Amino acid sequence: MKKLFIIACLFFAWQFKAEACTGISMFAADGSYFQARTIEWGGTNLNSVYVVVPRNFNQVSFTPKGKNGMSFNSKYGYVGLAVEEKEFIAEGVNEAGLSAGLFYYPNYGSYQLYDEKYNSITVADLQLVSYLLSQFATVDEVKAGMEKIRVVSLMGGDGAAEAIHWRVGDSSGKQIVIEIEQGVVHIYDNHIGVLTNAPGFNWHVTNLNNYVNLTPVNSQAHNMGDVKVFPFSFGSGFLGLPGDFTPPSRFVRAAFFKTTAPMMKDARSTMLQCFTILNNFDIPIGMEYPKGEIPDLPSATQWTAVTDLTHKVIYYKTFYNNTIRKIDLGSIDFTKVKYQYHPLDTPDSQPVETIKIS
Repeated sequence: MKKLFIIACLFFAWQFKAEACTGISMFAADGSYFQARTIEWGGTNLNSVYVVVPRNFNQVSFTPKGKNGMSFNSKYGYVGLAVEEKEFIAEGVNEAGLSAGLFYYPNYGSYQLYDEKYNSITVADLQLVSYLLSQFATVDEVKAGMEKIRVVSLMGGDGAAEAIHWRVGDSSGKQIVIEIEQGVVHIYDNHIGVLTNAPGFNWHVTNLNNYVNLTPVNSQAHNMGDVKVFPFSFGSGFLGLPGDFTPPSRFVRAAFFKTTAPMMKDARSTMLQCFTILNNFDIPIGMEYPKGEIPDLPSATQWTAVTDLTHKVIYYKTFYNNTIRKIDLGSIDFTKVKYQYHPLDTPDSQPVETIKIS
């Protein structure tokens, strides 16, 4: 437990400076539904792994006092992408087509205080994704299930400085955002299909009204006195789109990129479209640190995941390897597979193909 507490402290100490996750969702014309996201962390390598969890696998949640929280057996098998510790699933999907992921939410969220008399229903914030994926098949089930547990911070206290909020969706296309403020769980239907970080989800949606003038239609040339002004090129309808990496600006960009993107014909083309859109949110490592303090990492965007909830496939690429890889849950027998975890990548894993000219 001491090791996990130290990891949690380091994890959250870096978050304020370096955590900047961006999530979108997309439908294909054939009905396939996708949720996709980046995960940023500019301080150190998150040592990310993919985790395969079989049905009926028992887990016990950590609490600030040890591994003595809620005990639960997985009703559904699932695959998740975890950071720092295999228990800390940041994004995943289960065999029923439920997807869940955590997003940093500092200074706006705050959990109930830890009380050991509630250990049997206590789940650590960093393990909530694992709990949801193991227990539920639909968004409606998640809504009901959240009423029966207490979410606490591994750091103790109300966890406000390092709080998390969560995105959950199912294969029908329903999507919700879960936020906990002063110990009260708030669940919002996410009709825009986008999520970033603080402030709260409702604030971000309201903030879109500040950009009501943005449009994919190019501005028209017109005269200003005797001077004709005209757009330099295409995209002039988006003049004013915020370009920085703060959560409000990323939310606005993601919302406009997603909602103006054409609907692709099938799952494969939509998967590629999700990666293309999220490429716009890759964060160069140097923009977060003064000169001389820059960590030796390729990017602050450590990995990007695109999840096909319809066909139960999770795709990912990393800052060490931009090759898209996939894990197909349909190929896994969750009644027989062993619990396991494996690194997403190693620093030297990016293949470079030589083109031979004859």
